[in-house]
Amino acid sequence: MHLPVTIIGAGLGGLVLARVLHVRGIPVAVYEAEPSPTARSQGGMLDIHDHNGQLALQAADLMDEFRSIVLEGRQAIRLLDRNGTVLFDQADDGTGTSPEVQRGELRQILLDALPAGTVRWDHRAVGVRAVAEGRHEVAFANGTTVIAGLLVGADGAWSRVRPLLSDAAPAYVGRSFVETHLHDADIRHPATAKAVGDGTLVALDPHEKGKWFVAHREKGGALHAHISLTKPQDWFASVDFTNAAAATARIAEEYHGWAPELTALITAGGTAPVLRPLHALPIGHRWDRVPGVTLLGDAAHLSPPDGEGANLAMQDGAELGQALAAHPNDVEAALTAYERALFPRSAAAAAEAPHHPTPEELVHFFTRGERGPAAPTGTART
Repeated sequence: MHLPVTIIGAGLGGLVLARVLHVRGIPVAVYEAEPSPTARSQGGMLDIHDHNGQLALQAADLMDEFRSIVLEGRQAIRLLDRNGTVLFDQADDGTGTSPEVQRGELRQILLDALPAGTVRWDHRAVGVRAVAEGRHEVAFANGTTVIAGLLVGADGAWSRVRPLLSDAAPAYVGRSFVETHLHDADIRHPATAKAVGDGTLVALDPHEKGKWFVAHREKGGALHAHISLTKPQDWFASVDFTNAAAATARIAEEYHGWAPELTALITAGGTAPVLRPLHALPIGHRWDRVPGVTLLGDAAHLSPPDGEGANLAMQDGAELGQALAAHPNDVEAALTAYERALFPRSAAAAAEAPHHPTPEELVHFFTRGERGPAAPTGTART
C-alpha cells in the first residue's frame, strides 16, 4: 500500500482500525471533525463483550490498558416496574463477560496508542468524490483536501463516505431517547441511587410497550439515564428543549404515576435534558464492491441501541485491519473478505435487537447473561 489508509472519523471503530494497522506496520491517517479530543463529552458507559469488543482490543494489543479502566461491580443489573417493584436483580459476582468502562476513557486509550499526528483534528468531511480507479478525494470544511488510495468511512450515521457505495439513508425508527444526568446521587438523591443499584437499571411499564428507560451508575456517584418515548418527530419538535424546565416537565408528564424514585431521573437532572432521536439503516444493508473504499460501524449498519453498536464497530475495525494485513498486495481481496463477513454479521445483530422488550423477554436476556436494551452513546459515530 503506497498511500496510507485514510479513515474518516475518530470514533471507537475508526481508532481500533488505526491501531490494528499501526501494530502491523501499515501507515494510516485519521481525519476527525472535532477540534480536539476533549471538544465534547464522549457519552457514558459501555459494556465490552468478550465475543466481539474484547476480541477487537486483543487484536489492537490493548487488553492490559482495557482492564485498567474496567469499573468493578458495574455488571449488576436491576429490572423494575413503574411502581418501583423489583422484577429481577442480579449482582456483579465477578464472573460476567461484559465489563463496563467509561466510553471516553476507552477512546483515550486508543488515542494514546497511536503515534502523534495520526489523528488530524478539525477536519470535518464535507464532500467525497472519485478521482481515479480506486482513488477518492475528500474535501474538508477547513478548505483542505486529501487523496485517498484506500478510504474507510468510519464517520457514523450521517456518513459522507457512504454515498460512494450506497443510496441508503438512515430513517427515524419512531422512538427517541431523552438523556439526563444526576450528580452526587448517593447524597442528593439516595432513593433514586438505591433504585438504580450498583450497575444498570431498566424500568418499564409491562402494559405499555415503548415506555421504559435505562440508567447507569457512572463514576463519582453520577447516574446517567436515557428516557425512551415512542413518539413521531413532530411531537418532539413541539417540545422546547432550549427551555430546560419546560422540556423536563413535558417529558415527565409522559411518566405520570411512576414511582418518584424513578421519575427523579427525569425531573432531578443536574443538566438540561438532551434529545437523542433514533435512526437506523435498513436491516441487511450492503453494497456492491467499489474499488478503494469501504465502511465500518454506524456508517455501515446503523441500528437502534441494543448494547452492540460500539462492540460491532470495534469488531469491524479490527477485522478490516487484519484483512488488510493478510492481503498486503491486494487491497480489493482484503476488502472483499472483510465485507463478506461484515454483511451477515451486522444483519443478524440488527434483526435480533429487542426494540420493544417485555419484562419476560428482559428477564430471559438477563438470565442468559446478556445485557438487554442499551442506551445510545450520545453520538452517532462509533
